[in-house]
Amino acid sequence: MKQVEFAKMMDSLISRGAPFAVATVVKTEGSSLGKPGFKVIMSDSGEVLYGTLGGVCPESAIASAAKKTMRTGTPKMMKVFLESVENSVGAVLKSQNEDEIHVETNCGGTMEIYVEPYLPQQRLILIGQGGKDDVEDALVKLAKSLDFDVVVIDHSPVLSEQPDQLIEGVDYDVGTFPFANTDSVVVLTKGGRDVETLQALSKFKLRYVGMLASRQRVREDLAFLRKAGVTEEFLSSLRSPVGADIGAVTAPEIALSIIAEVVAVKYGKEVLRKALDERPKAKEIER
Repeated sequence: MKQVEFAKMMDSLISRGAPFAVATVVKTEGSSLGKPGFKVIMSDSGEVLYGTLGGVCPESAIASAAKKTMRTGTPKMMKVFLESVENSVGAVLKSQNEDEIHVETNCGGTMEIYVEPYLPQQRLILIGQGGKDDVEDALVKLAKSLDFDVVVIDHSPVLSEQPDQLIEGVDYDVGTFPFANTDSVVVLTKGGRDVETLQALSKFKLRYVGMLASRQRVREDLAFLRKAGVTEEFLSSLRSPVGADIGAVTAPEIALSIIAEVVAVKYGKEVLRKALDERPKAKEIER
């Protein structure tokens, strides 16, 4: 394997914000085509992008473990047994250890493989409408404290803490932003650009899209978007009213409820949400 080419592949994936995992053979015993130091780069779909572990058998066996590390962000040490069909079937039935894999092959050896995920920086992208917005300000502070890379798209924000990236173009086209599928987006357009912003976002595959709005405004926006041909898949995934239902009233509490929902979605969890058809409460943000 050419180390320079391996490094170039990793650099390319990192620059694109693509998740991947590196699986490295650290120890072998007995007969094995793979040797210590053999390694592969695997995509989030389990495809080998570069390198080798010594053949298809160990690589296909490690694919599910690699995908799991990318979901959890936690590396794993796997032990792969290269066994005959008879021994492999029997071992699979008996084994209770998820970190052991029994592969049907006649090599007869074992391989210990370290699988390490490389995940893109988690980004929270806030799309504002200009002027003072206490929820936007609180979201920047809270998200940065949680190590999110915070991007604010707002032509004239009033912020007490600077985001990692600020896009202030008055006529900036949200559809030109290089979104990644791990991005979380919160729309704070206050009715001014809801529909056009959500239409642009519907063209991307995003982890999370939420919009801060009253239930009445959400219903009206959804009706416009349906007429405009936005897919039901996107509309059903839209988190609005946004945030976990924690009884939030103040701007910092609302920001906390939004971040709680963003983090929950990041880890594949669900939180109690406000229903769209509930009767509006006295403290609800108005159109």
